[in-house]
Amino acid sequence: KELVQGLAMQIAASPSVEYVAPEDASAEFVEAEKQAEMQKEDLASKPENIREKIVQGRVDKIVNERALLEQTYIMDTSKTVREAITEAIASIGENIKVRRFDRYVL
Repeated sequence: KELVQGLAMQIAASPSVEYVAPEDASAEFVEAEKQAEMQKEDLASKPENIREKIVQGRVDKIVNERALLEQTYIMDTSKTVREAITEAIASIGENIKVRRFDRYVL
């Protein structure tokens, strides 16, 4: 019960969270972010082989910022939401998965 309440608070307090895990990000969104990052001026002076790695790192960071499981857990800031769920699984012995969430604005 505490975990579910904590996750609900996490979702309510994090308006930037759009999906559960980084792999849930749409391919269109990831591609659009890659194109936007490639157009940035600070990459023009970098060698071509390093440019792609820099862009991939930036895109990964953007995708992770919008994923629930990669957020710092609101109830214990020393761990991520993924780690909190893993600890709950270990303590109660039941598999727990967050498959989706909806946010309601009142």
